[in-house]
Amino acid sequence: MLSRPHRADPLRPRRPRAGRGPHPHIALQTFTWMLAGEILHRDSLGSEQVIRPGQVNLMTAGRGIAHTEESLAGHPDLHAAQLWIALPEADQHTPPRFDHYPRLPRWQQEGIDLTLLIGEHSGQRAPTLHFSPILGLDLHTPQGGEITLSLDPAFEHGLFPLQGEATIAGEALAPEQLLYLPPGTRALKVALGPDTRLLLIGGEPLAKPLQIWWNFVSFSPEAIRTAALDWESGHPRFGEVVGYVGPRLVAPPLAGL
Repeated sequence: MLSRPHRADPLRPRRPRAGRGPHPHIALQTFTWMLAGEILHRDSLGSEQVIRPGQVNLMTAGRGIAHTEESLAGHPDLHAAQLWIALPEADQHTPPRFDHYPRLPRWQQEGIDLTLLIGEHSGQRAPTLHFSPILGLDLHTPQGGEITLSLDPAFEHGLFPLQGEATIAGEALAPEQLLYLPPGTRALKVALGPDTRLLLIGGEPLAKPLQIWWNFVSFSPEAIRTAALDWESGHPRFGEVVGYVGPRLVAPPLAGL
């Protein structure tokens, strides 16, 4: 019934105005935390939004949406983390929407710069829309340092260095290596190397297995099969993305689903 961050994918540098053509999503939120460069988001609701460093774009797919992502000319070097957040089963058919968050709670703790991306932590609450208990926290330090994080023992957590190196409970992590922590942890000591940025994500465990195929997630394989066929047939549930020049993406074969 409850959702949690599912995937963290750093966006790689691409040539100017490179992008990902129109493609669909259902039953999730795409959450983009921008660190360098600029990306233009368009979707089938008519949203058109440039996301800049220090900002979050949040697209709630619900029953179905299509969108594009383009790097902008003059900003070829991109660095971002994109998470897929599975919607709770009761909310998987919610109407699609898009939200942009240019300002988020920021503070310092033990010499570390913290930005709360979603959820609550240390008495702070982010404005970011969510449908179940969840957490996203960015930690950054130019000089390096140590911090003890308070964690909700009901959550499972993941720690993911976006740059630099970190040591977590005595275990060294290289960039883009995810450390998973099961529920039960209440506090965690983290050592950050110079110019290190670490992403902490968390949420209550899912009550049942989640199905993932291409750009779709659902608790129902049948819902994914239907969405794939609807996308290929041009069903109006996904709409059209206006303004993007280029072909839309084609779903892979459904064999095995």
